Amino acid sequence: MPMDARATAARNNAEWCDIVCGSQGLVGRTDADAWSVPHRSPQWYPDAVTVRPGVDAEAVLARIDAGPGASVKDSFADLDLSGYGFRVLFDAQWIHRPASAPPVDTPLTPVTTPDELVAWAAAHGGGELFRPALLADPRVRVLARHDDRGVITGGAVLSGDGPYGVSNLFTRTDSSRGIWRAVCATAPNAPLVGYETTRDLTPALAAGFTTTGSLRVWLHA
Repeated sequence: MPMDARATAARNNAEWCDIVCGSQGLVGRTDADAWSVPHRSPQWYPDAVTVRPGVDAEAVLARIDAGPGASVKDSFADLDLSGYGFRVLFDAQWIHRPASAPPVDTPLTPVTTPDELVAWAAAHGGGELFRPALLADPRVRVLARHDDRGVITGGAVLSGDGPYGVSNLFTRTDSSRGIWRAVCATAPNAPLVGYETTRDLTPALAAGFTTTGSLRVWLHA
């Protein structure tokens, strides 16, 4: 079960990276080993994501622009890219929450228009990373929480067709535990996957997620 959930999370994350790159005109490639894009991916996004353990490091690097600034998401933390000019940027944990009964929380609100997406991206801090093409993709749900004045105070993205991947979760007012619980309330009947670093893991676990294995992101300095 943990390995299945881990592999599912890796594939979902690879699909999300492909969606983001595609929204900016970058054509990715996916096969049994990895997803990759031949030109530099947008800020905060890797140039490759492995989707199974035991992938050959040189084969992955041959698929990308492996010069300075390149990054690889090593989904099973089993690559050694240190001999190719890469260093570990961070380690993290894949997480999984099975479908469950709806928690007593208010679901997040879908973002449906380009203007709403601009406001959401400003609150998130991602700016032009989030293009209107994302709203037209049936695999993507951009979600927001608003205060009583209608101001966006938090949000997240759900991607995929089930299990859904949780990414870009943020809050501007309080602990992220509330946003995690709201995400769970938004999709109570579907499994959820994602990843978090050690620092941000506790709120996800408190909302019902469990860890399913390690991942590592490598950066060519």
